[in-house]
Amino acid sequence: MTTTVLTKTTEVETLIATAKQAQQLYATYSQEQVDAIIKNVHEMTYQHREELAISAHEETGFGNVADKIIKNEFASNRVYDSIKDIPTVGVINRLPEQKLIEVGIPMGIVAGLIPSTNPTSTVIFKALIALKTRNAIIFSPHPKALASIQLATKIVEEAAVAAGAPSGLVSVINQPTLEATSDLMQHEDIALILATGGKAMVHAAYSSGTPAIGVGPGNSPVLIEKTADIKTSIDRIIQSKTFDYGTICASEQALVVDASIKEEVIQALKAKHAYFLNEAESEKISQFILRDNGALNPDIVGKSAPLVAALAGIDVPENTTVLISEQTEVSHTNPYSREKLTPILALYTVNAWEEGLTLCNELLLNEGAGHTASLHTSNEVLAEEFGLRIHASRILVNTLGALGAIGGTTNLMPSLTLGCGAIGGSSTTDNVSVHQLLNIKRVAFHQ
Repeated sequence: MTTTVLTKTTEVETLIATAKQAQQLYATYSQEQVDAIIKNVHEMTYQHREELAISAHEETGFGNVADKIIKNEFASNRVYDSIKDIPTVGVINRLPEQKLIEVGIPMGIVAGLIPSTNPTSTVIFKALIALKTRNAIIFSPHPKALASIQLATKIVEEAAVAAGAPSGLVSVINQPTLEATSDLMQHEDIALILATGGKAMVHAAYSSGTPAIGVGPGNSPVLIEKTADIKTSIDRIIQSKTFDYGTICASEQALVVDASIKEEVIQALKAKHAYFLNEAESEKISQFILRDNGALNPDIVGKSAPLVAALAGIDVPENTTVLISEQTEVSHTNPYSREKLTPILALYTVNAWEEGLTLCNELLLNEGAGHTASLHTSNEVLAEEFGLRIHASRILVNTLGALGAIGGTTNLMPSLTLGCGAIGGSSTTDNVSVHQLLNIKRVAFHQ
């Protein structure tokens, strides 16, 4: 008896053929049918939020279970609540004064690239917005998180089918390779690539010849202006930077502090158990932030501050929340001025507001242009000026960077795919949701 083993290319072809047939049927579903399906997916993924968090943590070693549960809950509950009442089928808007009728139509099959840092929550999020817009979605998983992504996909698919969806709408590549991902992205039946992952993968998505929405790296500066409530600001920054040990790309990366309040900021940070690295310790840690090729070292991603310190041979108190290194240089070769998906913060000192604005933009242009920047201030005029002048798509004021950017502590659209705009090499500045996965045709009458 012989057993047929699918090649990577054959697997992708099979998944696409199945998804195409399922999506063509799903495109005929009513709004009520679609809404019943996403409701069941939301409920089932919420029920499995802890199991999925444990699976992701055990497989990748990134972050911690408690915060991954919160991320799964955010993806299943907050995202669902934000999209459940949006019309996506048939006539979605009537504009009698403009004599226009807007009709929502699905795109087809979406290729969803899933990162290892937020694997299960990203599956839930992308599946919900794809299903809400009557699209099929095929996930290309990061190999380091394959099992947890497979589990999340299975839960989503079974929930959708149980609510009446055709089988095959939601699937995953089970033999993930660069070749398989490339075959998926370049296939003529893929309507859109939704890319969340490393810079190289996002670049590949945009180079595939298929329409794509990709997001670049984050390197979020946070400016603490001299009128800020310092204790509250530091509380929020520490909460944000330690959430899932820094794996959300919008988490703060560099503190930019006015010299007049620097000592007060330092004392507030120490009260929250931040550890200030001396020059020798900073040098040791810097050797572990980047690999020899300049890429972020995965060994430190999503690890606690004491564990990161231990990797560099540094002893810090067990209750250390973040590691802080004072810096003056911004460059591609200085790892402290780049994205660090772990509880490490750079600390820069400025002597004036204008200098702070300039430094924040330097940090963003060094890496993370167009992504996210934060300001802590009690001056609303300065908050507006910050928004006008900073090269970021999300300008957060007096909130947590990690959770504010994704819409957890702000009124931004709840999303786990954050556009960086043209300056960041992205096709949108939006928090991606159903509107980016829905085509709209317009019936226009003579005026």
